[in-house]
Amino acid sequence: MPGRQTVTGIGAVLIGAAMQLNAATWDMPTPYPDATFHTVNISQFAKDVSESTDGALQIKVHSAGSLFKHPEISKAVRSQQVPIGEFFLSLLNNENPAFGADSLPFLATSYEDAKRLWEAQKPIVQKLLDKQGMMALFSVPWPPQGLYTKKEINTAGDLKGLKFRTYNATLEKFANLAGAAPTQVEVPDIPQAFSTGRVEAMITSPSTGANSKAWDFLSHYTDIQAWIPKNIVVVNKRSFRNLDKATQEAVIAAAAKAEARGWEMSRDETRAKVKILQDNGITVVQPSAELIGGLRAIGKEMLNDWKRAAGPEGATILQAFSK
Repeated sequence: MPGRQTVTGIGAVLIGAAMQLNAATWDMPTPYPDATFHTVNISQFAKDVSESTDGALQIKVHSAGSLFKHPEISKAVRSQQVPIGEFFLSLLNNENPAFGADSLPFLATSYEDAKRLWEAQKPIVQKLLDKQGMMALFSVPWPPQGLYTKKEINTAGDLKGLKFRTYNATLEKFANLAGAAPTQVEVPDIPQAFSTGRVEAMITSPSTGANSKAWDFLSHYTDIQAWIPKNIVVVNKRSFRNLDKATQEAVIAAAAKAEARGWEMSRDETRAKVKILQDNGITVVQPSAELIGGLRAIGKEMLNDWKRAAGPEGATILQAFSK
């Protein structure tokens, strides 16, 4: 009996060693700092994958653009420089307008509407990503986007001439239509951009405002709930196919959990971060009817332009969304 136990023990060690040798590590670039709820959710996703595969697949998260800068992440996954990555979905709007449906002003302004829009958008997004050798694993929304300024804004006309922070083509167009001066600024550079006068206003989430300590460089947050954009986590199809079936299934299951968890985290984040803004001296105000009316007019013009640019794919998305 002692001999059999010894053999069994040695066998277990050998099996464990073999599993370690066969283990894969995926580097995963993400654009936001560790404290951002998207990154927290992705870190849990990586942990879930590791646990459910008994360590056969490890995902190493490189946050805050430390491995690839935000605009480069999708290209890095596409070219298989990394097998997996996260980015802001509408950054791909220039490649196809369908990617930017969730950043259209005032199309979907509640979480319920945002969920319906994602369900309408996802089949088209998957098809477009497939052509690029990628597939979507999961998508998680930001809180509704609000207006941050150094002064009170009562009408859309009050935005004219302001240096306006943008992060994609849709927001750049919005700024232009509002008569503002668009300036591309990534999240880590927001405090410096405001402090040095490069920008004077921005539309972004309560998360980004609180994480950037907006109270240090501006005074007002107007809760316009302009749109609910999403981050997306994608995987290179070739890298995914190189996994055995059990590991593939584990990744898909962990992704489904991450999406459900992430949507709830986003809702919680909205409430918590607006309170943090208020507690730190930011004046949180509801928009005037005149301001919302002016901004919705801009949104309507942008939607009409988007319909023309997005063609049949855009029509498919809007038709599914309106059901």
